[in-house]
Amino acid sequence: MKKILVTGANGQLGQCIKDASLAHPDLDFTFATRKELSIENNQAVLEYFRKNNFDYCINTAAYTNVEKAESESDAAFATNAEAVKNLATVCKENNVVLLHVSTDYVFDGKKGTPYLETDATNPINVYGASKLKGEEYIEEIGGNYFIFRTSWLYSQYGHNFLNTILKYAKEGKALTITTEQTGTPTNANDLASLLLEVIVSNSEAYGLYHFSNKGEATWFDFAEAILEYSNQLETTNLAKTDHYSTFAARPVYSLLDISKAQQVFKLKPLDWKVSLSIILKK
Repeated sequence: MKKILVTGANGQLGQCIKDASLAHPDLDFTFATRKELSIENNQAVLEYFRKNNFDYCINTAAYTNVEKAESESDAAFATNAEAVKNLATVCKENNVVLLHVSTDYVFDGKKGTPYLETDATNPINVYGASKLKGEEYIEEIGGNYFIFRTSWLYSQYGHNFLNTILKYAKEGKALTITTEQTGTPTNANDLASLLLEVIVSNSEAYGLYHFSNKGEATWFDFAEAILEYSNQLETTNLAKTDHYSTFAARPVYSLLDISKAQQVFKLKPLDWKVSLSIILKK
């Protein structure tokens, strides 16, 4: 039976993987929260791996607050880069396959067409820079690894755009949402399913991949769809703006080309609106 460690188990992706794991009783999962295993503590990681004979490690532990990262760069790099370096080293030493999640924010958004894995990176905020450094460490260390860049991740869990919009709508707050950025909202449950499918299929097609749902949207489009599918569009004061001031710069266009992942893993990803409607029906 394959033994799988999931770090950052209390985060939205970690919780989605826990849900998805129920369909795989033939896999042995260990879900480690930050309190149970801080990946920043290299000695703790070493001991954790020594005590357990893991086959795979899915790293969902991350510093994800894009705004705060600008003023907390040390914390962002500690989790998203240095801790990932340590984790990748331990995985390689213990012959553990690492599955790591990265972001579309490694790009500057100036390309104007969907980004390929081979396109030049150029992050324009601290969060993106810290995640890119984590990727680079994994690639330098080597071993058997998968890196999946994803975009605009949301789910029924935690703090994310979906839950924020639903909360504000319920409270009757007026919403002004930007049309300035274009990307693809991605259901974390779909990403969780992909990660487990990679493990179940015994894939050895290691390397860097892009994964998102299909289609494109602005943040306004995303908000409008959330309200429409939750039957709150008519009762919510929703307005658009072509500019929304944020502390951290964000790429204006960050669509990911997912054709490589589709071909290698035989994926049929859902359109983002379809996947969103499924979550809201649940």
